[in-house]
Amino acid sequence: MIGVALAPVATAEPPGYRPAIVPSQPGPAQSDHLAAARYISDHPDAVPLGVNNFGCEPSAEHPRPVVLVHGTDSSAYSDWSGIGPQLVAAGFCVFALNYGGAPGADTYGTEDMRVSFAQLAAFVEQVRAATGAAEVDLVGFSQGANVSRYYVNKLGGAEVVNTWVGLASPSYGGVMYGLVPVGQAVPGMMDVYAKVTSTAAVQQAQGEPIMVELNAGGDTVPGVRYVTVGSRVDEMIQPFENIALRGPGAENLVLQDLCPDDLTGHFNLVYDPFVQQLLLRVLDPTRPAPVCTPVPLGTGIPQVIIAGNS
Repeated sequence: MIGVALAPVATAEPPGYRPAIVPSQPGPAQSDHLAAARYISDHPDAVPLGVNNFGCEPSAEHPRPVVLVHGTDSSAYSDWSGIGPQLVAAGFCVFALNYGGAPGADTYGTEDMRVSFAQLAAFVEQVRAATGAAEVDLVGFSQGANVSRYYVNKLGGAEVVNTWVGLASPSYGGVMYGLVPVGQAVPGMMDVYAKVTSTAAVQQAQGEPIMVELNAGGDTVPGVRYVTVGSRVDEMIQPFENIALRGPGAENLVLQDLCPDDLTGHFNLVYDPFVQQLLLRVLDPTRPAPVCTPVPLGTGIPQVIIAGNS
């Protein structure tokens, strides 16, 4: 069986709404995006080991299920095959969806983000219904940080979300090495960018309507704990300051402030051992402090390039 389609929540659906796909076939833990991509090419319904166990009962130590939200042109397995099993082993109930995919697509997070917002909202309700949990914690990587924060801030998710974590969060979008201002200045150029990349990728550019709407009135809302984890050498989000949230209660963690010799950037962040340990500690402060080890600049980029062209 290839995935499980979720019914939409009882709210207005955006044009083009389709239920998200919930992958269901457990796959092994991986150490980088390329290994994950090679596995998922033969196992399109793969989900990180232990994730999406809808029989999981939250414990007193970890009463909130953790919902993982992947990035652009990716999937639950591609981004979370390293972190997911670690969270499960630590005693969390962990869930992940494949959102924002075109019909018949084998990669996700590419389509209109308004559809993705609604898909995540439906998935969170599915998780809460299955586990009986009043609240969840959300962890988003890259686009997943924007999708999950929009749900929290604009769609009422703050009522059921305790902690939101954004890994390599494009909180205020990016300028893509200066291409975005050029594209926005030339009529029709952003549409060209969308055809070359994806609708969702362009929607996250600095100054685009969805990004302005996401942060309008403040980038945080009361009652939710917000944590970002970013790298000063992020390859996708420039300027680097666009990662941090500016609203009350936001905690912005900079990788190189915590581990100066770790030069992991955007693509490798979810597979970086220090970041993985840091996330565990963010979600459970009783965990030991992460161990800092050197990581060379550019780590993970070749694997992503190969994975994207294989």
